[in-house]
Amino acid sequence: MFVAAMLDALPDLRERVLADGAAVLPVEAGGIAFEEGESLSMRVRRFGLVAKRAMSAAAPHAHANAYGDDDGHHHHHDRNQIPDEAHAGSFADMVARIKAADLHDGTAARAIAILTIIGEAEAAIHRVPVERVHFHEIADWDSLVDVVCAGSIAAALDKTVWSVSALPRGGGLVHTAHGLLPVPAPATAAILTGFEWRDDGISGERVTPTGAAILKHLTAPGAGGTSGRLVSSGTGAGTRHLPGMPNILRVLVLENEVSTPSDTISVIEFEIDDMTGEEMGVACDRLRATDGVLDLSVGQRLGKKGRPASSFRLLARPELADQVTARCFAETSTIGLRLREERRLVLFRENVKAAGLAVKAVLRPSGITRKVESDALRGGSLAERRAMKWQAETTDDE
Repeated sequence: MFVAAMLDALPDLRERVLADGAAVLPVEAGGIAFEEGESLSMRVRRFGLVAKRAMSAAAPHAHANAYGDDDGHHHHHDRNQIPDEAHAGSFADMVARIKAADLHDGTAARAIAILTIIGEAEAAIHRVPVERVHFHEIADWDSLVDVVCAGSIAAALDKTVWSVSALPRGGGLVHTAHGLLPVPAPATAAILTGFEWRDDGISGERVTPTGAAILKHLTAPGAGGTSGRLVSSGTGAGTRHLPGMPNILRVLVLENEVSTPSDTISVIEFEIDDMTGEEMGVACDRLRATDGVLDLSVGQRLGKKGRPASSFRLLARPELADQVTARCFAETSTIGLRLREERRLVLFRENVKAAGLAVKAVLRPSGITRKVESDALRGGSLAERRAMKWQAETTDDE
């Protein structure tokens, strides 16, 4: 449910997250489904394995789960089991599979951190080393996919501040590989010690250990609600029907000045009045290719004695500024330059694909905007390029 809600709220993350989830699955586990559906007439998104959903239609779930029905849990039960030869359910096996997978930057570290939270809780409960903890329910691969996809989201939103409302406590007993256990399950209770809970009168397992570990990784007990401009929302749903209420998890994405990432850059400026246009074109290409250069712009000015001059401005990483300035002296005729450091604010952006074209998606205070990369529009007439641009910038990501 967490993954479904997040991908509903931030569609620009879908390509990355779904690719990471698929990278850890064996062929026999099936594929990942991210689908639109309903829960008590509400539009929702659901996320999970295709094989799981197909089997679920024929075999109803044996337990209740209003928070993490699609977030998985590590108790053994009989739904949708993969044959034993497909199992890789120990903590060490799961870590090895994550490390071996071709994942986006940061995903493996985040996923292993989430998995470690579950493993350490189980190890303490059963008095065994964490390496010997066995995740019984990962036999159907749901929890592994949830952990990896949640790790991918956390890595992509590395600068994000997270908060969570009071959690539904649930009640009764849940069937596990260790027999009947009270709800919340021991691992869930251990992981979420210090978090606020509420009783909405609906029994069953409402928060699973996997969902609990995701929360613990993202936020801390007592973290208050955040304020800011609401830029998007998402709704993820489980598969079980709850009496009198939708079985959903909702995500709100807020933006404020604090959440806008900032860093420091070096600004390098100088003027040229004695190079030809062709020479400056070559110099610009070489400077843009220099390691550490983030951007280069050239403007026109009127210099001394009425001579036209070209004003160069480069943005560079501070740790490589010396290397960049040396390159400026080598590639141009300038005999001096100005160098300073400035603070800049950077909106969250991601390169995605839409309508078969490379698109840069940016999260702005007013919502998400998309712009096609110019290199993707080299073919066709002007009218055709404009039509392709419009289609890509108004189409959901692939």
